[in-house]
Amino acid sequence: MPSRSSTPIPTAPFTFGLLGLIPFVGPPIGVLLRPEFAAPLLGLQAIYAALILSFLGGARWGFAVTQSPPGTLTVSLSMIPTLVALALLFIPPTLMSWKLGGFALALAAHGAWDARPGVGPDWYPRLRSLLSAVACGGLILGAWLAYG
Repeated sequence: MPSRSSTPIPTAPFTFGLLGLIPFVGPPIGVLLRPEFAAPLLGLQAIYAALILSFLGGARWGFAVTQSPPGTLTVSLSMIPTLVALALLFIPPTLMSWKLGGFALALAAHGAWDARPGVGPDWYPRLRSLLSAVACGGLILGAWLAYG
């Protein structure tokens, strides 16, 4: 019987998780190749980050409500990522580096929350750690490009 830490990540979540990184790493690469498209590409990256933050909050909410009884604190805290994402979207485009940096910080915080054992399936913390690291890297690169 495999240990908790060696349970393989199922193919579908792993594959779709990796594909979901494209909107985090694609826009900065696009800006490096075509700087004249920086504003729409980095705007797209910010919108996608907001969607993912909201999605992750919903996933956490889903895990919490499967408990009997549901964890009131976790259900309540799982609403915060969506509110943070909405607030970050209101940062004006002239401060895109701050907006993307804020999304990187929010995703890193949520990734740390999800990386704790006992959240979802045994493989979930490892998948979330990998995806959070790459997503945050893409957002940080986007913030650096927006600043420069």
